[in-house]
Amino acid sequence: MRPFIFGFLIAFNAIPSCAEGIKDLENFLVSTHSGSATFIQTVTAPARTSEAAPRAKTSSGTFAFLRPDRFRFDYQKPFEQTIVADGKTLWLHDVDLNQVTSRSQAQALGSTPAALVASSASLAKLGEAFEFKSEPDAEGLSWVRAIPKQRDGQLKSVRVGFAQGQLAVLDMEDSFGQRSVIRFDGFKSNPGLSASGFAFKPPPGADVLKQ
Repeated sequence: MRPFIFGFLIAFNAIPSCAEGIKDLENFLVSTHSGSATFIQTVTAPARTSEAAPRAKTSSGTFAFLRPDRFRFDYQKPFEQTIVADGKTLWLHDVDLNQVTSRSQAQALGSTPAALVASSASLAKLGEAFEFKSEPDAEGLSWVRAIPKQRDGQLKSVRVGFAQGQLAVLDMEDSFGQRSVIRFDGFKSNPGLSASGFAFKPPPGADVLKQ
């Protein structure tokens, strides 16, 4: 199972016990216009009665985003795979298969976690697509959760953890019970990225599929 994600979204509800998480969320949306980090992603399949423990697979790579509407994941292990949103098109390049898939970014992002880094810095705007709920601090992180208002999509919910105001963890669960946790390391806020870094051109000879 190769992980395929569309980026981020988060949420809040003003309860005093989660005040730090709310503050971190607001500051992140307002002040962090671009960012980069390395990441490790663990995808855990739903538990089955015949198995002692849920199956888990791990991948790693680099991540970057630039508001508005641009982000990229460059998976390096165990498979080379690139996911790029250039502002208009969402591209997925599977290096091993030499295959590129493209689709309209506006249609693809909608009620997905990627809305956080790829779209507006306004909580009110994000609230049009998500229901916000507070989460207590845990693991040394402040947490917020978002649940899509459109319940017929694949995403069930996403928790986002902040460490000292910086994006640290994305913990996502889909409607099939699969859990995907992305832990970021070495996050750099506003590193001076340009739109050219999010341009994508299918490599020569690649099969290009449009959805």
